[in-house]
Amino acid sequence: MPLRWGIVSAAKISHDFVTAFNSFPDRGDAVIAGVAARDKNRATDFAKIHDIPHVFDTYEKMAKSSEIDVAYIGSLNPQHYDLAYLFLNSGKHVLCEKPLCLNYKQTQSLINLARSKKLFLMEAVWSRFSPAYIALEKEISNGKLGEIKYVDVAFGVPIVNHDRVSKKELGGSALLDIGIYTIQFAQYIFKDDPIKVTACGELNDGGVDEVSTIVLEYSGRRRAVLNINATLRLLNNANVYGTHGRATLEDPFHFPTKLTHGDGKVDDFPLHPPKLELNFENSTGLVYEALEVEKCIRKGLVESPRMTHRMSLTLAKIEDEVRKQIGVHFDADDIDYP
Repeated sequence: MPLRWGIVSAAKISHDFVTAFNSFPDRGDAVIAGVAARDKNRATDFAKIHDIPHVFDTYEKMAKSSEIDVAYIGSLNPQHYDLAYLFLNSGKHVLCEKPLCLNYKQTQSLINLARSKKLFLMEAVWSRFSPAYIALEKEISNGKLGEIKYVDVAFGVPIVNHDRVSKKELGGSALLDIGIYTIQFAQYIFKDDPIKVTACGELNDGGVDEVSTIVLEYSGRRRAVLNINATLRLLNNANVYGTHGRATLEDPFHFPTKLTHGDGKVDDFPLHPPKLELNFENSTGLVYEALEVEKCIRKGLVESPRMTHRMSLTLAKIEDEVRKQIGVHFDADDIDYP
């Protein structure tokens, strides 16, 4: 029986997710079965563009539908918790865009619910499933770079005028929009939780972070320096330094097609071409997280071994600490969750 995806919101990232999925030549028997949006006209238009059979005018109707097995949630950040909770509580597996939630408390609540219902839940950190990331991981594990001691990552794009980034009521935050990629990269390399987090940043008049620098310190004198900027374009690469050499995931490091080695050798990881125009760079790579979800669900897993619940909790914990240090506070921080 095919695994049936429901697309929650007709957002730009949802368009790219479905385009990536439908453009991939070997996606098995999984299908995009439905789409839901608060504006039915948007959902209807989305369904026509992507040839999706079922259209729902409310998220609640999709959650209750017998036509859907797994939900992809591409809504704005403040809606992630409530929508993921709705679909999990209705017996659906969930892949939710990053950040999984606004804070640690919400993240723990969702994970508790998913585990209690024996349903799959994953934060959509698509970088983890990039062929270039997997190649870098293999290079580190085989000892070619020696002991990894230092990581530096820069992610800067001029997106500060986008409402989703600049408005607190929309969950705006450069940290949560692009900074999460830098944090997850450091965690991807070092695996352990940092023993110290130090951050400084700049906020807009609404109390939303636009720029930040984060230093993560790990045991064994290991360190990561992360630079996040929503006002400027930075190099947008990720560098790993070991006692025997270094390696660089080139721009865009969050889903790269090139891995450069210390000797100048470059490995290429081309992506399949999209059938429709995309909104975000290299986002045909979104299909790899969909394939991971499908594989895990068919195995009866409730989490991915490459993007675990523990990792989502670690990311949320670090993000909370960074926000605390630079002075970013959400109303959700004052609420307790089941």
